[in-house]
Amino acid sequence: MQSVRALLIFPLAMLMMASSSAFAGQQQHVVSPGQLATTVAGAAAKQDTDRATIRETLERPEVQAVASKLGLDLTRATAAVDTLSGADLDKAANAAQQVNQQLVGGASTVVISTTTIIIILLLVIILIIAVK
Repeated sequence: MQSVRALLIFPLAMLMMASSSAFAGQQQHVVSPGQLATTVAGAAAKQDTDRATIRETLERPEVQAVASKLGLDLTRATAAVDTLSGADLDKAANAAQQVNQQLVGGASTVVISTTTIIIILLLVIILIIAVK
């Protein structure tokens, strides 16, 4: 009985080892680990760039002047930049980028009033999110 058992167990064990190694070698992921790491790193880099754009805008003298006229605390707004994410971060970064472009381009009186409105909206977005 034991010899029959040995004759059955040995071929079955060999068959299981061969089939499991064949399946293991053929595993494919929908997204490769390298692509996944690249995508995550790219998203983190974009968020860092967006936050840097917002901080750059908040450090501008024009923005600080508008904030002081409105009685807004830029220290709190700057601290809130680190808490922004997702759509809120995108909105604030887009507004900050528009402000930076308009102020760097040598704004006229019409552009300054438009810039002032954008600055106010940027500050309001950041402060609303900070309160959440």
